[in-house]
Amino acid sequence: MKTRTIIAATSLAVMAATAQAREPWTDDVASRTQALALLQSLNADLLSHPSATLTLERWCGAHALAPEAKILARRVKGQDKPLPADARETLGIGPDEPVRYRRVQLTCGDHVLSEADNWYVPSRLTPEMNQTLDSTDQPFGKVVQPLHFRRQTVSADLLWAPLPTGWEMDAPLPAPHKAPLDIPHEVLRHRAVLYTGTNQPFSLVVETYTSEVLAFGRR
Repeated sequence: MKTRTIIAATSLAVMAATAQAREPWTDDVASRTQALALLQSLNADLLSHPSATLTLERWCGAHALAPEAKILARRVKGQDKPLPADARETLGIGPDEPVRYRRVQLTCGDHVLSEADNWYVPSRLTPEMNQTLDSTDQPFGKVVQPLHFRRQTVSADLLWAPLPTGWEMDAPLPAPHKAPLDIPHEVLRHRAVLYTGTNQPFSLVVETYTSEVLAFGRR
């Protein structure tokens, strides 16, 4: 118990020192450039790995967003969304095949990093996976890991551009202000299909990443 207390205290001290070393995002070109570079880095990392959950867990740890770099899925119930019009064709299922919906917020410590809408085909998961998804808040990506799934991104959209298109050439840069940088809640969105190791589609996911991915501040 004493060892755990020391480890916890040390982690908090490291995080406090990190927080003190960072600065809030300010409305100037330096902050905007850093924010753009970070969002592009996160986007590239998400595109190159099959599990968004594990990618966010690495991001959380690398940027000291919480004492423990662990992603938790917070279920959001009562806000079911209908299956998108083209999704049955995308998932390769008929009109009567049951599809379940799951909406979660992926959190790291106090930060909601992503809000995800997930439509999946329960017949293509194991009974144990379906039971876990129905009865717990475990992240979808971790639950279905035994499927050795791959992820095919359909679209990846930057919802907020810290700098205007052509900023690296002759496009005028935003005028600096003394106020904090106004970062919208939604900054990045991915739409992807998950396939089993035998190349069978089983899930359509729309993930919206929030401004909390930048909560650690600027250099």
